[in-house]
Amino acid sequence: MTVSKTAVRRLTAAALTTAAITAAIAVPASAADPRPHRSGVEISRVQYDSPGFDDRSNRSLNQEWVEITNTTRHSVNLDGWTLSDEDGHTYTFDHYRLDRRATVRVHTGIGRDTRTDLFQDRRAYVWDNRSDTATLRNDHDRFVDDASWGRHHFRR
Repeated sequence: MTVSKTAVRRLTAAALTTAAITAAIAVPASAADPRPHRSGVEISRVQYDSPGFDDRSNRSLNQEWVEITNTTRHSVNLDGWTLSDEDGHTYTFDHYRLDRRATVRVHTGIGRDTRTDLFQDRRAYVWDNRSDTATLRNDHDRFVDDASWGRHHFRR
């Protein structure tokens, strides 16, 4: 049995097409999508320079904060998530669930945690007034969002 050159070309093209389709289906969506994963949780606002004189009073410390917003229609378990600055100061969320379309404010000073306000219980400022970056990571230490100001030019 002889096969013509045309038939060989057609069979080769069909085999290559089948291989390309199979490879495209086998690639995970996350690998095919160059955009970073969006969890729907983001840093929405930062008050890095406590209003008034920086006297390290608890009142002044608690006027320094970062807001985290859940933009989704489902609550998100933030247990084990971290919020950190460039110097390595890290706050870890402990047994906290952020309701759908809700915002929580994470204060630097000492206070009693509520659904809308959490406290790092620190006695010193965390966020640098001149320039810094607030970084939010999930419980698998994966980047979720950040906000920078100063030499980085504030971005949200």
